[in-house]
Amino acid sequence: MRVHRWSHFICPLGVTLGLAMGAGPARAQEVIIGKDGRTQRVAVQEVSGGNLKVKVGAGTMGVPLASIARVKMEPPAGYEKALKAYQSRDFGTALAETKVLTDRFRGLPADWARQLSSMLGDIYVAIGKYADAETAYAAFEKAYPGAGSTQSSVGRARIAVAQQKWDEAKKLLEPVAAQALGQKNLADAPVIAYSQTFHLLGQVKEQAGDLNGALEDYLRTVAIFHHDPSAVDEAQKRANALRQRNTGLAVP
Repeated sequence: MRVHRWSHFICPLGVTLGLAMGAGPARAQEVIIGKDGRTQRVAVQEVSGGNLKVKVGAGTMGVPLASIARVKMEPPAGYEKALKAYQSRDFGTALAETKVLTDRFRGLPADWARQLSSMLGDIYVAIGKYADAETAYAAFEKAYPGAGSTQSSVGRARIAVAQQKWDEAKKLLEPVAAQALGQKNLADAPVIAYSQTFHLLGQVKEQAGDLNGALEDYLRTVAIFHHDPSAVDEAQKRANALRQRNTGLAVP
C-alpha cells in the first residue's frame, strides 16, 4: 500500500476528480477533512499503521492520520448492535462486535470510533478482565491524545471502583469533575467521560457515607451530563434507591 502525503492526495483537483470519475459513478460515501481545511470524498476501508486506507475511484491509498482533522462517516454495520448489547448487559455480544470494529477503526477521528474504542475497556471491566481493560484504555489514550487521556482516566477509575479501591478512584475522578463543572461550552468537551465521571463519583461518595453528595452527582449525570445512556440509566437507578432508603434526602 503506497502512502501519500495529504497535499499529494488532494491536489491537483483535476487529478482527484479524474480518479473518482474514471471508473464510472463514484462509490465514495465518506469525507475526509484535512487539518488545512481541505476536503476529499473517499470510501474508508480501515486504519492501519498510522494511516487511513481509503478508496478513491479505482485507486486505493493511505492517508496519514496525522494530516486529518476529522472524518465524516456513518457508523458501520455492528455499531448499533454493539451499543444495544452493552446497554442491555449482553457483554458477550458487545465484546465481539466492539472488538472487531475497534481493531479495524481505532484512531479514526470520528465520534463513533472514539466511543467504541473507549467502550471496549468498559466492557472488559464489566466482565472482570481488568488487565485487558487497562490495555484497552491505554490503546485508546494513544490513539486519541487529549480528550482520550480524560476518558482513559475515567476508565481507570472504573477499574478502581470495580475493585473497591475508592481512594484511587476519587483521585482519578475529582480532576475530571472539576474540569466538567468549569466548562462553559460542552460542544467540544469529552461529554461521555463527564457523564461517566459523576456516575462513578456518586458511588465513591455513597460508600463514604456522603449520601447528599452522592445523590447530587447521580443527578448531575441524569440532568446535565446525560450523554452516556448507560451511565444515565444506572445513575437514575442509584438515585432512586438512595431516596427510597433515605427519606428526606436532598441535593445540597
